[in-house]
Amino acid sequence: MNKNIFRSIKRVIELSLILLVVIFVESSTNKKEIKILNDSYNKAIDLSTMALKLKEDIKNDLYSAKDTFTGDLTGYGADCALCSGRLACLPNYYVKDGTDTYTDLTYGTVRIVASSKNLACGTVLRFNNPKISSEPILAIVLDRGVLGNDLDLLTPSEAYAYQYIGRTSITYDVLRNGW
Repeated sequence: MNKNIFRSIKRVIELSLILLVVIFVESSTNKKEIKILNDSYNKAIDLSTMALKLKEDIKNDLYSAKDTFTGDLTGYGADCALCSGRLACLPNYYVKDGTDTYTDLTYGTVRIVASSKNLACGTVLRFNNPKISSEPILAIVLDRGVLGNDLDLLTPSEAYAYQYIGRTSITYDVLRNGW
């Protein structure tokens, strides 16, 4: 009988140990799953934060200079004697009606300039000219007809160009190279 009691106690201890091992393994597995889920959540937050930061960097980069040039700024009106009213760069914008701005998808409403082929059509520039505006002027190359690094700013009329712009030496930044 002593042997039977001893075997029963031994059997209870073995079952208890097995039960403890199963409970231990189960509890450690749950913790790992929780940790994995938590890591995924943190990664998702990190990716979202990184995406927002990248968006902010791209927005700030829109206004950082890719290149800088110095040239003369002159003005011209769509009513000039030899002007057809159509700009040289596509989409052959019509300006005989006094239009002197263009709505760009990225930069919004910008002024129109003519340049040499040194700058591709659709190039966006920034320059200062206190005669025209106290704020920096954003302009897009949509026309041709000047040499070198010079720019010719489209104005409502030739009289306006002569009175307010004349010929001025400027330094301008390229914000976007072409379309």
